[in-house]
Amino acid sequence: MYNIGIDLGGTNIAAAIVAENGTIIRKGSVPTKREREYPEIIKDMAMLALKLIEEENIKLDDIYSIGVGSPGTPNPQKGIIVYANNLNFNNVPIRDEIRKYIDKPVYIGNDANVAALGEFECGAGKVYKDFVAITLGTGVGSGVIIDGKIIDGSFNGASELGHMTINFDGILCKCGRKGCWEQYSSATALIRDAKNAAINNPKSKLNNLVNGDVNKMNAKIPFDAALEGDEVAVKVINEYIRCLAIGIVNVINIFQPEIIVLGGGVSAQGDNLIKPLKENIIKEVYGGEEAFKTKVEVAKLGNDAGIIGAAMLYKAYEK
Repeated sequence: MYNIGIDLGGTNIAAAIVAENGTIIRKGSVPTKREREYPEIIKDMAMLALKLIEEENIKLDDIYSIGVGSPGTPNPQKGIIVYANNLNFNNVPIRDEIRKYIDKPVYIGNDANVAALGEFECGAGKVYKDFVAITLGTGVGSGVIIDGKIIDGSFNGASELGHMTINFDGILCKCGRKGCWEQYSSATALIRDAKNAAINNPKSKLNNLVNGDVNKMNAKIPFDAALEGDEVAVKVINEYIRCLAIGIVNVINIFQPEIIVLGGGVSAQGDNLIKPLKENIIKEVYGGEEAFKTKVEVAKLGNDAGIIGAAMLYKAYEK
């Protein structure tokens, strides 16, 4: 048997036929065109799934379930997206709409939780019960799994770790609070700080690596400049890692998971990120070095985590 995983994003809808062991059999995508009404978007999701089934030359009877990871706040029990601002979704009946086209069980979840489930079931977390996934991208996404179960709270909006405050008089976040973790530890935050450092230090290698155009800055460039010994870049990276560690220490102190995995573009730095990050965590974690038993590693599934996790949603909600 196979499952369909659908990763609904603001730009693209990605879907795949996924085997029970997490192997992607066939994958495809279409533009979301999020300005449309939700029935059109959901119809495209279903049509993409049917197209993949036809291309793979398998029967609909070979599909056990369909899982959908979506931004925003889902209600998995009712099969609706309560609210997703970047899709303009309000109480959208995902399950009922998909079943107009494909009569299979449909499961939905928040995209960050779903990506965490993918890593938990088939990636870096598959040998653990207590697991936290953190995605360092446009914001700081997160998913928490304790004793093998997704922690989504009584009202399905839990585990928004990117919006815990690490500086109560800090930078204003889009959520309306000041000092949210994602304002310091997202890829967006790193790029912002690297741009500012380049502008204020014209002789920095940060400027050389963007050919004098700070609008070309990305999250990799400050790491590259720091590795070349540029003192300005080193300061940017050190502060970024210090803030990232503060948030991770909070997560460890609250949940004490067996492992935390980092995904998103910044995680591609591997040991250049993980090694100094652990050194910072040891300094602040409750109980000190002897108490720091949580593993911190890079996620393994990359951009496929959301699709694979969506396909595995049936496991989360049929337990």
